[in-house]
Amino acid sequence: MFGYIIRRLITGLLVLVTVSIATFALFFYGPSDPALAYCPETRCNPARLETIRTTLGLDEPAAQQYGKYMKEIVTGGSFELGSISIDCPAPCLGVSFKFREPVREMLQERFPATLSIALGGAAIFLTVGVSLGILAARRRGTTADKGIVGASLIINAIPYYLLALLAYLFLISQWGIFPESGYFPPLEDGPIAWIKGMLLAWIILGLAYSTQYARFSRGSMIESLNEDYVRTARAKGLNERRVVMRHGLRAAIVPVVTIFGLDFAYLLAGTIFTERIFGIQGIGLTALDAIGNKDLPIISATVLISAAFIVVANIIVDVVYSVIDPRVRLT
Repeated sequence: MFGYIIRRLITGLLVLVTVSIATFALFFYGPSDPALAYCPETRCNPARLETIRTTLGLDEPAAQQYGKYMKEIVTGGSFELGSISIDCPAPCLGVSFKFREPVREMLQERFPATLSIALGGAAIFLTVGVSLGILAARRRGTTADKGIVGASLIINAIPYYLLALLAYLFLISQWGIFPESGYFPPLEDGPIAWIKGMLLAWIILGLAYSTQYARFSRGSMIESLNEDYVRTARAKGLNERRVVMRHGLRAAIVPVVTIFGLDFAYLLAGTIFTERIFGIQGIGLTALDAIGNKDLPIISATVLISAAFIVVANIIVDVVYSVIDPRVRLT
């Protein structure tokens, strides 16, 4: 297993390098000039525009800028933005063009908000989705089964951004059922304020994701309960609950682990709609604002971090696979 993990890590590093190259290529060969975002219309002339490009380092060849960027990740660096000198310790992900501060520090400040969304939403959709899937599988063909499947299809047909927006407008703004949303650090404002600010975002995110987990775990559980070893366990007179939870669920949960690992990695990379609608300043909202500001260092860092989350999640899922299912061997 150790050799497998090392090979996967090396492959993951190659993937991250490829992603970083693609991000730089799209930025430099795109149709827009980042310097224009910092050139006031009343004072924007060719000389002023060239000064901005020089200040931001955009006048250097793209390959040279990319090499410098990769070197700074390992060794750190110092940046001169006009009259301002900024130190960026390793791992340095660059300095924001707009905010004039190291990108790594910015993302570190915003990551707890994104992590809070991911943890709360994942806890809800994994618990609710798998529980409903097991219930539907055990009641296959009954009204309960049809109701769970039908409700999940209806909810899944509603675009997530619309569901979240309607929830915010009615449940917070108009009716005031939930308190105003936002991220309140639990160590500073207390866990109660943290839960109140994130509660509706967790519920909506959990509700939206739980539909696919209910259907997926239902199908997997039905297949598992029809296996010969489950019939044997029942023939031995084992309690039905034990048969379902110990024998059926263990096999059925294996494919669920795969989609959960990837979904959780995507959530850590930034929940753009959730953060925008509920006013939570996380990584996703930071990346969205950076695209509008043409802030290359933030865009590159968020894309790179997102890819890293997905690569690591894939490796963890493979390892967990082998632990849950003894038939899987990593070579």
